[in-house]
Amino acid sequence: MKEINRYKKQRKEVARFMRRLYRHGLTTTSGGNISLKVSEEIIVITPSATDKGRMKWREVGILSILGENLTPGLKPSIEAALHLGIYKKKSEVLAIVHAHPVFASSFTAMKCTINTSLTAEARAICGEPRFVPYALMGSPELAEVTAENSADSDVLLLENHGILTTGKTLLSAFDKLEVLENAAKMTLIVELTGKKKSLSPSQLRQLDTLFR
Repeated sequence: MKEINRYKKQRKEVARFMRRLYRHGLTTTSGGNISLKVSEEIIVITPSATDKGRMKWREVGILSILGENLTPGLKPSIEAALHLGIYKKKSEVLAIVHAHPVFASSFTAMKCTINTSLTAEARAICGEPRFVPYALMGSPELAEVTAENSADSDVLLLENHGILTTGKTLLSAFDKLEVLENAAKMTLIVELTGKKKSLSPSQLRQLDTLFR
């Protein structure tokens, strides 16, 4: 079988979740990237400069864990090194979603905390997001600092950039990003109204014990 046709099932899933991100307004036509680890040696990852809202599985590239492009007719995401760095750092991660949802990404520009303690769902799914200092997109510096911080949280806020979530499945990583965007909206609403009531410390401990 030719390399371009390998891992069809996994590449279909990656393309489907990218279209889903776009359909739900969580990324732009050219923004964001998704990857899936299919073995200890291989990942599949979305390409650069492709319409995210109409992505097809054949456009999803294949990379070795060392960064070799096994589908040379396709140009991998400029953030490929970032994805690879996280997979090497955190062996339990099998899927990564990176996008620029408007509300959550706004908090990365304000350097403000998204309050995931307003609802049980946000706390259970997102835990406490980790803030990652700014580095140029696509740079080795961004890959390095993001991989370092991925050890502390599945949900990362990349300063003046966007959001990155990790999980054992694409659904899990997607869910974290979507719930975080809702938590960002809720944070803004309660701060504007001045009527914030977060979960209590004992309630947070219960959730952390149950889900983590």
